[in-house]
Amino acid sequence: MSAEFSLQSFLCGLVWGRADWTGTDGTTEDGTSRGAITLQETTTTKARLMKRTKRWALILLGSSAVLLVPWMVVLAVTLPASTEVHNWSLAWIGLDVLMAAGCAATAVLGLLGDARARLTASATASVAVLDAWFDITTSPVGRALVEALASAVAEAGLAVACVFLALSKGRQSEPVPRG
Repeated sequence: MSAEFSLQSFLCGLVWGRADWTGTDGTTEDGTSRGAITLQETTTTKARLMKRTKRWALILLGSSAVLLVPWMVVLAVTLPASTEVHNWSLAWIGLDVLMAAGCAATAVLGLLGDARARLTASATASVAVLDAWFDITTSPVGRALVEALASAVAEAGLAVACVFLALSKGRQSEPVPRG
């Protein structure tokens, strides 16, 4: 048995809790190859860790949703009805730049057949919905509100297209053909 295999077996035994490995011929008590157990146990352990991590992330998200309810009440009671905003145009331009960048990234990644287009599409859909929300809620009654509602219809169309792309098949076998 090589020193490298011995060290690997020892370390895997410590990491994966396989202290019952015995034998000097590279097999366990039941005759299974140590390498096969290491790979199988590594995969199984990683899957369990991912499942546990995902579960805790979902619990954290659920807890955040519950904790945000009283925070919304505090904001509703304490925020002023109006305020002066500095850099107003910069804020709006920045939101539109973000939406344009999301559209461009989604288009490029999608045309290249890259599965990450689903991520950019999802983010872009969120930005489009936020843009529509703030357009409507910050517009005064009258012509400006009508313009905001018209823009919201276009942004809703963009959001729907992005959600469609985000939920579509992840990775294409090849890039989208041209022409």
